[in-house]
Amino acid sequence: MTDLPPNAQNSDNHDVAQDLLRKLRQKQGTWVEWGTAIAQLQKFGYDPQAIFEATGFEPIQQNQVIVGAQVYNSIEKAGASQAVRSHYTTRGSDVLYELRLLTQEERAAAAELTFLHKLDVDEAREVAKAVKDFSRFPTLPEGFENHPGDAVAYQCWKLARQNSDLQERSRLIAKGLRFAHSQTARKQIEQLLTDFTVVPKRPAPLLPFYRLDSEEELPRIIPVVGELPLTPQELKAVPIVEGIEPFGMVKFAGEQAWVALPGWQILLSAEDPVVILCKSDSEALLRSADRLPNQTQNSSQVLVVVDRDQREWDSNSYFVVDNSGELDFQWFETAPEIHLLGKIIVIVRPKKILDENVTKDFWQIDE
Repeated sequence: MTDLPPNAQNSDNHDVAQDLLRKLRQKQGTWVEWGTAIAQLQKFGYDPQAIFEATGFEPIQQNQVIVGAQVYNSIEKAGASQAVRSHYTTRGSDVLYELRLLTQEERAAAAELTFLHKLDVDEAREVAKAVKDFSRFPTLPEGFENHPGDAVAYQCWKLARQNSDLQERSRLIAKGLRFAHSQTARKQIEQLLTDFTVVPKRPAPLLPFYRLDSEEELPRIIPVVGELPLTPQELKAVPIVEGIEPFGMVKFAGEQAWVALPGWQILLSAEDPVVILCKSDSEALLRSADRLPNQTQNSSQVLVVVDRDQREWDSNSYFVVDNSGELDFQWFETAPEIHLLGKIIVIVRPKKILDENVTKDFWQIDE
């Protein structure tokens, strides 16, 4: 029997939790019910690993069905058709998961579209991105209506106009005509069959990557005991500070942490800088300019330094925005209508050390 968390010790929670675990273990009900059950178990205090050991649902699968179930419930509340609800009751948790960043109404409309066109998870991700980008327009592009089909059609229309390759252009036109919901959107796309004008795409600016290259740029944070006179007890009271690699970040009591960075002018001039930790191939960084022009394929932890004081748009910078309750990095070709939370001023890579053991051998350093 799975050990019970503290808040699942009372008899009521114990009975409910054991019943939920049994149903999950036996795969009873729909995947939507599984997601609801796993979410309830987590509220009882069960961690994903404990649920996995008791039911066989891996943590990544737990997250997918929990979020997917939340999306399903929202499209049900938004009035999705019976056919859509019936379809997604038995399958498609991965597809609905991709719609998580949309509003309730957008989710319902997008779910109708994914059902109508029998889209897979990758295509659903494209639909969600197109709908999210489309929602940021202060006024809708000429000829396109507020519908997920027209949102996808607009993306195809825009990309086709920027593409000089006739084969790729034809593919995008065909895709746009497939998804276009309104007759006016269809007409806009059909015009590309005779108008071969290429509208150059403005390249996204390069993200401001820096790398720590020299030892002088790797400061060490040392705790301060105080000013003399001091007692032995005061000396002993200072906790041991251990830097967390690869940036030497230091954590103290509580949740706050600090990291030391070199005194680059761009950091010294920042009014309200904060640091966000992420992977260099994280979804937020890759999504900010599709495949970044100065991005490598290797995944490494990076520090994204954001100046929260710089909230005025300019076309040569990336910004932090609120993307349906989650922080996201975005570049905007034109001034956006949404509120900007801060400007990315520096992205710092860790120092590349080919042989870390060399730095520990003084005789090798001296030579």
